[in-house]
Amino acid sequence: FMSSLISIRNFSSSPQSFADALNVCILVGSTREDGPPRPILANRVAKFVEASVKRRQTQHNISILDAKDLGLLKKPHFSYAKSQIPQDLEDMYQKLKEGDAYITITPEYNHAPCPGLLNLMNHFGSSVFSFKPSGIVSYSAGQWGGTRAAHSLRPFLSELGCIPVSAMIHIPHAMNVLDEDGNVIISTSASTMESDKEERWIGYCDRMIHQLEFWGQAAKRQREIEDPSLGSPAFVKKPSERNAPQ
Repeated sequence: FMSSLISIRNFSSSPQSFADALNVCILVGSTREDGPPRPILANRVAKFVEASVKRRQTQHNISILDAKDLGLLKKPHFSYAKSQIPQDLEDMYQKLKEGDAYITITPEYNHAPCPGLLNLMNHFGSSVFSFKPSGIVSYSAGQWGGTRAAHSLRPFLSELGCIPVSAMIHIPHAMNVLDEDGNVIISTSASTMESDKEERWIGYCDRMIHQLEFWGQAAKRQREIEDPSLGSPAFVKKPSERNAPQ
């Protein structure tokens, strides 16, 4: 019985299994423009992540949202009258609202996610992100690759409703891994470790992106069947809406 059951369970990890394109928003969190330390790594990592998504069999629609494009939060998007919303804020809102999946990119500052990323996302209510998946990419100039920042980011994304997938991407010594164009740096060494370095990085990233595609497709199809806000309406009036009954 078990052998016959196993024989009909045909799983595939091929990206070809995801036929429908997703709207993927890549959120670049760093606002740094100069060092030390140098070089500034955010653009390298963002280009690498974008290329990794573009390399998939399904041609997803990619939007790059840069934390440098928004100032320090003074008034969130949902607090404005519709006719008074700044255009740059509205443009970013529309991209996030239409997003089916999010990839957040953060360096590690004091063992925590960078404030630019949190500032960007806090401009918008959780209903913008809810019922969609997210993926986490962290990096650093040191040996840990921003892992502590990545794990600190997980409860934040969960609270927004864009549940992070289990696989994460951590890039230690990022200046030695990626060049200015986001390509994996291959040394002139003839060692086996160097010859397949790019392939190993591609496989490492594909694991997270595959999970993002899987849950992104599932959530997108379910949202087409039912409006999730009907059973779990957004809190739009006051914080006490979250309170347990008295």
